Amino acid sequence: MHPQRRLAPLRLAPVAAALALLTIPDLAHAENPEISARRAAQRRTFTDAEIAAGFYKLAFGAEFHRAGPVDRIRKFDGPVRVYIDNRARPDRSGILAAIIDDIGAGIAHLDLARTARRKEANVIVTLVRDRDLSRTVARIYGRDQARRIMRELDPQCLSGFRKDSGFRITHAEVVLVADVDDFVFRDCAYEELLQALGPINDDASVPWTMFNDDVQMGFFDLYDRYILNLLYDPRIRPGMTRREVRALLPAVLASVRRGLGRQSPPGTAAPAGR
Repeated sequence: MHPQRRLAPLRLAPVAAALALLTIPDLAHAENPEISARRAAQRRTFTDAEIAAGFYKLAFGAEFHRAGPVDRIRKFDGPVRVYIDNRARPDRSGILAAIIDDIGAGIAHLDLARTARRKEANVIVTLVRDRDLSRTVARIYGRDQARRIMRELDPQCLSGFRKDSGFRITHAEVVLVADVDDFVFRDCAYEELLQALGPINDDASVPWTMFNDDVQMGFFDLYDRYILNLLYDPRIRPGMTRREVRALLPAVLASVRRGLGRQSPPGTAAPAGR
């Protein structure tokens, strides 16, 4: 965690919740030089064991101890529609829209898109000024829960979701502070949006993921593309246990490798597996 740059991620309930940070380049303009440097330096080759170990740590568990049952797969099980509620200046909704589109294009088997109608959305992203963050968290999570979040996590951006009895995510809320520098905003946006899709556990033992408080990327890196594409493969179902996933993961990972090999993210080589 970088003081003044990134806040500790959170996990909360009604049913489950997450928090983190992230970014991507503005697809219509020159990329942020800090992100370009990290993109060029990212690791591009991972063993099956490295990917599988990270998946079990990130897709199960929860960093925030009030997140409810954490021993099952949690994910959306249908279309994901994202509504941007901009309440801040500078207006970063255009950058956020590009990030949402990039995530949607980067995860096979996930129907993710933006919507201009709040009532159609199952993910709400609220952009706020830093001075309005506490008030916004209280509005979304209630005053008592907000006090715990702000006291224990001191967040600058966060995400949380609700799930049903079958561990299907039904609704997610993401709050991003807009009046920060470009890299921090992008880093926050990527991580929080991705964690709102299900992998809500941060783990410092996985050095290649943005879901690690010591790692800031600013783009949808290759390792996390593996994690999200594994999660949203149709064979990995909401509510599955580790044992059930373990029986399927080799075949699913082989499919994900083939898919990412055909569609390597910008600036990366096709992944090579061992």
